[in-house]
Amino acid sequence: MSTPVTAGSQAGPGRRAPAHLGRLDALGYLICLGGIVRRELLRFFNQKERFFSAMVRPLVWLFIFAAGFRNTLGVSIEPPYQTYVLYEVYVVPGLAVMIQLFNGMQSSLSMVYDREVGSMKVLLTSPYPRWLLLLAKLVAGVCVSVVQAYAFLAVAYFWETDIPPVGYLAALPAFLASGLMLGAIGLFLSSLVRQLENFASVMNFVIFPMFFASSALYPLWRIRESSETLYWICQCNPFSHAVQLVRFALYGQFEPTACAVVVGTTLAFFALAVVAYDPGRGIMARRGGPAGDTA
Repeated sequence: MSTPVTAGSQAGPGRRAPAHLGRLDALGYLICLGGIVRRELLRFFNQKERFFSAMVRPLVWLFIFAAGFRNTLGVSIEPPYQTYVLYEVYVVPGLAVMIQLFNGMQSSLSMVYDREVGSMKVLLTSPYPRWLLLLAKLVAGVCVSVVQAYAFLAVAYFWETDIPPVGYLAALPAFLASGLMLGAIGLFLSSLVRQLENFASVMNFVIFPMFFASSALYPLWRIRESSETLYWICQCNPFSHAVQLVRFALYGQFEPTACAVVVGTTLAFFALAVVAYDPGRGIMARRGGPAGDTA
């Protein structure tokens, strides 16, 4: 009687199976995480048009709109700035985070496709816990968004944005935090959408209100002068706090309130996404599993 081949036993004459094969331990989790992140990065670097399309929106706003608004929307002295700044200097952090916002939604769009007919359909039926698979997908999207954000900052550097050199390094944790938050929101939204065709409309209802009703393009004190209601909407918008976290970090400062909101929002939406993708409890349960078997 033959015995089944297990992890670490003989896989063939003179060969051994990898010791980690089939094990759901820390090493297996890291291998799973690394594999998903590597796949997402390879797909990003093989899609050059995805990179350039992500750069078009912020560069158009920086080079065209900011030049037109320079004399009318200058920003007075307020933290983290130590002096009056031009409008293009003010909008750079918001445009960098805007790249992460669009990337988070685009990553969620791919999640809708992968969940139905792609790799995630298979991975979601694997023995690995769903929180690990979703976290790996989230981390992969954040890695891509950080690369895009720093590419934009490199271009903006030649536009005299006055960011201190240490700010580029100090902003890395802020970009990671904001990317995780926006990715978690997108991940939860992807659980609400069953068909790929419906996700574009959902993106429009999320991206544009989040971006324009925030401190990305205009100081909140200017918004408050025009509308008190809109000011409080912007204050409650987590995207505003993500922008402020990055803006302060680029100038070597830490904004605790923005950090608390970003971290709290990330944990809340990621927990909702994990529950929604659980076929035993969440939204996927009411749709017949990852593939959505019911009509």
